[in-house]
Amino acid sequence: MEPEALPDWVIPPPGGFTADDFLRMRGLPRHTELIDGSLVFMSPQRRWHSRVINLFWVQLDRQAPEGLRAEREMAVRLAKRQVPEPDVMVVTAEAYDEGPATYHLPEGLVLAVEVVSPDSEERDRGTKPAKYAAAGIKHFWRVEEDEGRAVVYVYELDPGTASYVPTGIHHDRLKLTVPFDIDIDLNAVGSRP
Repeated sequence: MEPEALPDWVIPPPGGFTADDFLRMRGLPRHTELIDGSLVFMSPQRRWHSRVINLFWVQLDRQAPEGLRAEREMAVRLAKRQVPEPDVMVVTAEAYDEGPATYHLPEGLVLAVEVVSPDSEERDRGTKPAKYAAAGIKHFWRVEEDEGRAVVYVYELDPGTASYVPTGIHHDRLKLTVPFDIDIDLNAVGSRP
């Protein structure tokens, strides 16, 4: 009996995978990302992480004005070797309805949200925000856990430096006017939206 052939993606090519390679791959584990040409596999989500994603996805979609939609865990083709998967994002209605079926392009994103997990701290705090900023995504939020509570770090793109600058840290309530009027009770993590 011959051993089963390994999938093509097990061994990366010299220089790493490209976004085109990545988007053609089949059989990858759920929520695999392409960062700097390398495949990054996500560990299973903890309940807290999943609940925060659900809360933000539902509330952002509910509160978004006409012309914007919230989406969760969808790939974003940022650059030649970059295809991360934000936990939640707000996209234009056009990108939501008419864009590619399996990923978004950065010009369709208004906001990227990352919910930090123990295995993603460095990527969510440094690597991915830098790549989102370089791609021109105007708004980025990082959600951290503090003793079971959600803390949201809000950033906006400085076009002069093409990097994010912090605009606030929110503990109990996230109330903003950009990218649109938003009011989310952060204590609702774990309760029904």
